[in-house]
Amino acid sequence: MEVELSTMRTRPPHPGLSGEAASVNPTSAASDDTSTRQGRKSMEILENVPTASLHSHPDDVPATAIPALTAASRLKARIQFATLCWTLFLAGWNDGTTGPLLQRIQNVYHVGFALVSMIFIANCIGFITGAVLNVWLTDRFGFGTVRSLAQVAGYVMEAPAPPFPVFVLGYALNGFGVALQDAGANGFVASLKDNAATKMGVLHAVYGAGAFCAPLVATQFSQLSRWSFHFLASLGIAVLNTILMIAVFRFRSQDECLTEIGQPPSHEESSTADNRGSKYQQMFRLRSLHLLALFALLYVGVEVTIGGWIVTYIQRLRGGGPDSGYISSGFFGGLMIGRVGLLWANHMIGERRAVFLYALVAIGLELVVWLVPSLLGGALAVSFVGVLLGPIYPLVMNHAGRVLPPWLLTGSVGWIAGFGQAGSAVFPFMTGALASKAGIKSLQPLLVSMMGFMVFLWALVPNAPRRIE
Repeated sequence: MEVELSTMRTRPPHPGLSGEAASVNPTSAASDDTSTRQGRKSMEILENVPTASLHSHPDDVPATAIPALTAASRLKARIQFATLCWTLFLAGWNDGTTGPLLQRIQNVYHVGFALVSMIFIANCIGFITGAVLNVWLTDRFGFGTVRSLAQVAGYVMEAPAPPFPVFVLGYALNGFGVALQDAGANGFVASLKDNAATKMGVLHAVYGAGAFCAPLVATQFSQLSRWSFHFLASLGIAVLNTILMIAVFRFRSQDECLTEIGQPPSHEESSTADNRGSKYQQMFRLRSLHLLALFALLYVGVEVTIGGWIVTYIQRLRGGGPDSGYISSGFFGGLMIGRVGLLWANHMIGERRAVFLYALVAIGLELVVWLVPSLLGGALAVSFVGVLLGPIYPLVMNHAGRVLPPWLLTGSVGWIAGFGQAGSAVFPFMTGALASKAGIKSLQPLLVSMMGFMVFLWALVPNAPRRIE
């Protein structure tokens, strides 16, 4: 009580307070001149205090001002989150595009399975580069600059159907941009303190929505003479994404953007980080980080391999026609539904056990696609595989927030997301290389083995945080 009273005596009253509120400070009644001087001084101080600071310390402002500040912060938080959702929609659109166009690309450029898979290798180079440079670029350039412009440049190169080497280079630029975008969005949402788990699920459900919509459009373009104009639609989404990122985040750092919505960074965490070396040194000493990154690599590899090659598999081995591209939409649509529709199951089962359960049942369904020669049955099974795989990635990101040090969370989640995106290039390339030797029938054995290894890796991931040595 003595501390509270001394604080009241030393802090000038807000000039907007009157009546009983003003009488709390015993020195305010000493003289009218003193009160006036204090009021003017308080007004000058308040005019120079940022809104986020007032929101972070509600005791420093009158109670009537707090609801307005809270409403403004919540609105800004919603706008930031919606912008990041659009970024993930673009990432999903990008991943859902290749499958329906893959056979057309082979026909236009007269390349086989192995050579067409060079687009995945170029993508992989872009992903790995983006994952490595993410922390450095974000610390220096903030949100929404290099990352979004790289995707714009990639689509500009791909839209006119240039010679195959240039087309492949467009995929490299695109991969670089996607890795940075994915890393930034996941790192930002993982750092939120307001319902981060649900927001992570919604964020990746929007990714599923983008991946669901892209094959619907790409399948139509694959049957047109100007098939590459599909990338003009992608370019429009990417340009809008760039505009939104610049308008909302305005080249600021993540800490500045979080402070704007009333979540200031922890100075204790910052000082702890400074005493343990650079972010890169600390991150790469974490065993759990490497296990989570490898798991993400496999997961994204499975996801994009199914979405990218299942159309060719159905057409070659199950007698599917040109409309088989819609099966890819069914898979990504299931992915979107699972990420939101199974939120209740994640809480009921427990997030760690849910990953085991979903992966094992998905393996069983993938065996149905492999062993049952039915076009309709395979299409339905692929959609349900999407439903079950959908929640796994957000759950992994939520788990990272629990087992990784808070001051390294953004960079670590960025590395997991960026390195994981490399799986969307490595494993589709492996599929193409195997298909050139053994045929597209090798797709299902590869997928089942990858999903089995995912289960093994998840068993090795720690369930509790560990200290950095």
